[in-house]
Amino acid sequence: MTLCNTPAEAAASRHLDKYRPVAERLGDFRPVEKRVAPEELRDGLYRCQDCGIPFCHAVGCPLGNAIPEMNLHALAGRWERALAVLLATSPFPEFTARVCPALCEGSCVQGLHEEPTPIRQTEKEIIERGFAGGWVRPRPAESRLGLKAAVIGSGPSGLAAAWGLSRAGAQVTVYESAARPGGFLRYGIPDFKLEKEVLDRRVELMEAEGVGFECGVDVGPDIGARLLRKRFDAVVLAVGSRRKRDLPIPGRELAGIHFATDYLSAQNRLLAGEIPVLPPGMSARGCRVAVIGGGDTGSDCLGTALRQGAAAVAQFEILPDPPRERAPGNPWPEWPRIHRDSSSHEECGERASRRWNVTTLEFLPGDRPGRVGALRCAEVDWLAKDGGRPAPVIRPGTEFVQPADLVMLAMGFTGVEDNPLYRELGAALAPNGVLARKPDFSVGDRVFAAGDSVKGPSLVVRAMEDGLATAGAVLAWQAARNGRRE
Repeated sequence: MTLCNTPAEAAASRHLDKYRPVAERLGDFRPVEKRVAPEELRDGLYRCQDCGIPFCHAVGCPLGNAIPEMNLHALAGRWERALAVLLATSPFPEFTARVCPALCEGSCVQGLHEEPTPIRQTEKEIIERGFAGGWVRPRPAESRLGLKAAVIGSGPSGLAAAWGLSRAGAQVTVYESAARPGGFLRYGIPDFKLEKEVLDRRVELMEAEGVGFECGVDVGPDIGARLLRKRFDAVVLAVGSRRKRDLPIPGRELAGIHFATDYLSAQNRLLAGEIPVLPPGMSARGCRVAVIGGGDTGSDCLGTALRQGAAAVAQFEILPDPPRERAPGNPWPEWPRIHRDSSSHEECGERASRRWNVTTLEFLPGDRPGRVGALRCAEVDWLAKDGGRPAPVIRPGTEFVQPADLVMLAMGFTGVEDNPLYRELGAALAPNGVLARKPDFSVGDRVFAAGDSVKGPSLVVRAMEDGLATAGAVLAWQAARNGRRE
């Protein structure tokens, strides 16, 4: 059974037209990705049914989504059945359908020789049909366990832990220091990738199921360990890995150098109406912008700066440019570590550039006293000495000066932020800067931890998976505690 009349038509249908035109989307912060029509997905869904062993499910997806079964129902137009299959393993498919890099597609059997099945777009179609059809609705627990749990942090792992506990019958309160729930989903990911109406919709569902959200509460200063232990049977720390990696080089004290997440958060807060104007120095309008860091956060800074009206944007990454195809040491069905261009990179045009193997040596002052005006950079080679790991070595004669009025540091994170509360609750730091978690997911007496706070910076889908696993560990602890009482 085939959809297209000719092989050429079939091949063309596998390259989905996913994005709005560049000129259009650069004029706003609305989602860049279009909703793909079901007929455009159908060829991929047909190809999925020829698969013998679904590596997408067993190797690719951290949540273990039953992708072939989901695709089969979608192909047959059984959208409500497809939704039931999806929701059996994924608590928030509307998030992963927008911001997940689709690890499942990296393990797709079709991807061995051609375009993988469009799993992420299919997931998005299923969940959006579910909301539109009224199939996604509050489902509070039929009975309560007598377990009161506090979840500290409302990012993807915190939301997943709260969801899992509440669905099982726990009474859950989520504490968030920011003005609104969502953590990195709300304040770290631009609206053009994840529109916040999607997040608000899910929070409202969770509230209808009985989850309480206390925002603007800085746990530690506002609520201490003693009060948490008195109010709750269990505490889940889902505080993320938010200690930002700095660049302590000459000139770091100059104004105009910001951490990327602070910059992205300011723009998101402006769009949400939380602040009337951007803080001083947070607008790229008319500026020459430099982004140091080549990952997703750096890409998000690039797209945000272009929308704000930057005169020019340069993005630098100290690592080498990944290969265009899998290297011999990166076989299928592993995640392909290859060169990728984000939607923001597709928007670059003549205003932006991206360079690899570049290190920044110094921030130079500009015409305005006390403000950055340029970066002194150099190209590097990655060389291994005495059989050790490769390290960057400056390539002689490659130094250059990059003009920049605004600099974003997007070099990742190094662990959890310091908070005396963690020690008061019995948690300790591991050598890599995250919370040291035991096999039972605990970090202290009646205290558990989830997501990036224990695993380090990772993907939204992995944070969600760990949040669910942590909820399961809390429920197992509760069951064992009740058994001891009996």
